[in-house]
Amino acid sequence: MNNELSIRFAELDDLNAIGFLAQQIWPQTYGKILEPAQLSYMMNLIYSPASLRRQIIEDRHQFLVVEDNEEPVGFASYSLIGEPGVYKLQKIYVLPDRQGKGMGKAILDFILGEIIPQGAVALQLNVNRYNKARDFYERMGFSVIREEDIDIGQGYFMNDYVMGKKL
Repeated sequence: MNNELSIRFAELDDLNAIGFLAQQIWPQTYGKILEPAQLSYMMNLIYSPASLRRQIIEDRHQFLVVEDNEEPVGFASYSLIGEPGVYKLQKIYVLPDRQGKGMGKAILDFILGEIIPQGAVALQLNVNRYNKARDFYERMGFSVIREEDIDIGQGYFMNDYVMGKKL
């Protein structure tokens, strides 16, 4: 990681950049886990401009954009969930050629720096049961709480681990 890495709060103007990053990251991340039709369905479901806008405005997800020398290279989002003081890491993605260089840890540290002063007591996330990112989360202090199968429509399911970290 060089000194030109920055993490900032996203604005509505960043939605196209976030969607573009997802188009570059998701096929490499999930291409061997999900069938192409499900991957395409999920990309539209989660990363269409209308969906991203809804996540920010209605669902109150706080999005972040990660830039290296002012070039977007990753993004994340988090939100407060139903339990007092429990936040959920909704998304965290970095371009594949930038992974393994400390950016994921930097993003998590940034988020923790934002939510702990707001009274956060735990951070949770969902990760696909076959995604190698589970190892990253375990190195960051998360542990598996339970398994969860989420019906996302059209006969597709997200087969996840719910992981958590006490703060």
